[in-house]
Amino acid sequence: MKRLALLSLLLMSTAVNAEVYTSTPDTQKSLFVTVYNSNIGLIREVRALQIPSGEQSLKFMGVAEKINPKTVHIKSLTSPQALNVLEQNYEYDLLSPAKLLDKYVGKKLVLVLKQTDNGTEKLTPTDAVLLSNNEGAVWQIGNQIVINPVNIAEIRFPQLPESLIAKPTLIWQLSNENPASQNVEVSYLTDNLDWQADYVLLINAKDTQADLTGWVTIDNKSGTEYKNAQLQLVAGDVNRVDNQPVDILSNVAKRSMSDSAQQFQQENLFEYHLYTLQRPTTLKNNQTKQISLLEAQGISIHKLFTLSGQSGYYRGYNQPGVPIKEKVAVSIQLVNSQKNNLGQPLPAGIVRLYKSDSKGGQQFIGEDRIDHTPKDETVTVRVGEAFDIVAERKQTDYQALKNSTYEYAYEITLRNRKSEPITVTINEPINGDWDVISSSFKWEKTSAFAAKFTVPVAADGTAILSYRVRVKN
Repeated sequence: MKRLALLSLLLMSTAVNAEVYTSTPDTQKSLFVTVYNSNIGLIREVRALQIPSGEQSLKFMGVAEKINPKTVHIKSLTSPQALNVLEQNYEYDLLSPAKLLDKYVGKKLVLVLKQTDNGTEKLTPTDAVLLSNNEGAVWQIGNQIVINPVNIAEIRFPQLPESLIAKPTLIWQLSNENPASQNVEVSYLTDNLDWQADYVLLINAKDTQADLTGWVTIDNKSGTEYKNAQLQLVAGDVNRVDNQPVDILSNVAKRSMSDSAQQFQQENLFEYHLYTLQRPTTLKNNQTKQISLLEAQGISIHKLFTLSGQSGYYRGYNQPGVPIKEKVAVSIQLVNSQKNNLGQPLPAGIVRLYKSDSKGGQQFIGEDRIDHTPKDETVTVRVGEAFDIVAERKQTDYQALKNSTYEYAYEITLRNRKSEPITVTINEPINGDWDVISSSFKWEKTSAFAAKFTVPVAADGTAILSYRVRVKN
């Protein structure tokens, strides 16, 4: 089938029962959208409605296709005691060509057949009965059974089935005692409305300072547009049961962000953080929108070189006696404090790092994901692996002593091919009841099963960490 003539059908068959009051977004007075970074959104909409008194049906159009109907709530702001809900229905059997055909199986329709006579195309309306619409249409045309006629120009339907609707719709059976105009608020939660933070960190030439820019990235796949909405964002890990959102609305204590020029005002919300955009915005369906969140200049940063060992690495030789080559990780560390020109909650997101080349062009050097970070906490962003630092490790000794006691000796060689000195932090896992009985560099016990060694390496130089561990199992 090349096309279906549905537009004329819709215009002819959408007569609404006089007893049903229909509300469209045209009567909207205000719209509030709160987006959580767990792929849900809270929609609160106020419309001006004038509903006749008595029991009435209210058809509420323009809701999100991904609405969670269990979370819907309606109330009158003008006359709370006058409007009561008797019954609520969510209609989501959406109109489509396939569903429309399914509704007419066994019924007579009009097929407009295209025929060519002496080079002239003719359109001939023909009565037909739709026998089946299972993996293709089966028709009875006259005394013949025809499967998917290729010459169908259009299919004409007498009317639109009541059970099919163009868009998801909420329908309430209401008892109303106030026939005057009322401001009615409808709220619900919807899936497929998400946001995250994206950060850009511009590092200076000496790798000692950086400028940070934060962006809010909102992704709307909820199935509707939110026009001129008051936008709020919640940062935090909200508990959900069986993928159903829980109600976390509460009173909030306002606290402005440190930079008054920012577009978002930040405040505490229970154990989360709420960001309110200080102007209306429109979120189109199937749209990704970015809004500036924060800017900070002159942040002090620290470059870290780290080598992390693996338990059992001594079993992983490619060739006996040959040291194992490993990569030295490079990270950037900063303190999220007011003293360091920051000091505000940083929502979880991706930090992308850039640095200028010799001609001033910004070059991408790495990215990492950070978790929600409160003020005065340290942020560590893994950038990549050092090109000019070579690390090799090998186990140099193993001895079995008495009483299930063993000694291991290790040697880690670091070669720095850079033109400036560096310091490498080596984190080693050690199992059992252990003690480092000798080490060529300073070390400390960082946990029950880990030790940290701090190894300075001269410019274009070599340093060798040799240490011996006694372990009792």
